[in-house]
Amino acid sequence: MEYETLVDIETLRSHLHDPAWVIVDCRHSLANFAAGRAAYEEAHVPGAAFADVERDLSGEKTGSNGRHPLPERRAFAAFLGRIGADERSQIVAYDEGAGMFAARCWMLVRYLGHARVAILDGGFAAWERSGAPFERGPDRRARMARHFPLGTPLDPVVSANELLADLGSKSLQPVDARAPERYRGEIEPIDPVAGHIPGAKNRPYGANYRSDGHLRSAQELRSEFAALGEPERLVHYCGSGISAAANLFAATAAGLPGGRIYAGSWSEWCADPSRPVERG
Repeated sequence: MEYETLVDIETLRSHLHDPAWVIVDCRHSLANFAAGRAAYEEAHVPGAAFADVERDLSGEKTGSNGRHPLPERRAFAAFLGRIGADERSQIVAYDEGAGMFAARCWMLVRYLGHARVAILDGGFAAWERSGAPFERGPDRRARMARHFPLGTPLDPVVSANELLADLGSKSLQPVDARAPERYRGEIEPIDPVAGHIPGAKNRPYGANYRSDGHLRSAQELRSEFAALGEPERLVHYCGSGISAAANLFAATAAGLPGGRIYAGSWSEWCADPSRPVERG
């Protein structure tokens, strides 16, 4: 059986020693870049490899392409190959529990054209609560490097220029995954300009999850995402391209595939003063 959105704890436990399954720990903190690896070394799912959000799940920053630009496809494929993944692998990503960083990994694997990638429902917090086994310490496994091929991206990626050109026709519907106060431009703790892309609707990514970190029901999510517009018109963005992936993932898991990602997100958009800004 192939998994393309969610994997539950018992299913992952049953495949811990399956060489066809590759597990990726994506825990991270935007406030402390060292926290993810520290958490991994404290305890992680047995056999999991660690993915550094800033290094492995992001590309080179130019100052105008956002805080977490997409990695170059060959570079990310090489990373997956180093941790033992190839075209036959079932990849499972997890973070602490709310899905933002694991969703980034999920989106990037699909960016390479690989559909067999899923997220551990509830993340490592749920794994620990269940009493499932874990390992401690750095990754000392001798992993067999493999070749991970490049395929056609499964979810369209939209550029800033494409969004800008569409503002008049409105064939695309931007969806902002940030907190409401940042979307409205009332506060902006990170980027130099406050506000949102004109015409964008607000869908905070945290609304996708229950209080225990598990994804909400497909029925609830489907109803809420459908209210934003037709799935293929939705272009998900956030501050830097991380939490936008959580909205794309939730819509896909709810049975509404076809959404798009604006990876540069607000940090790229507002870096060019010629691009319009909306507040309120």
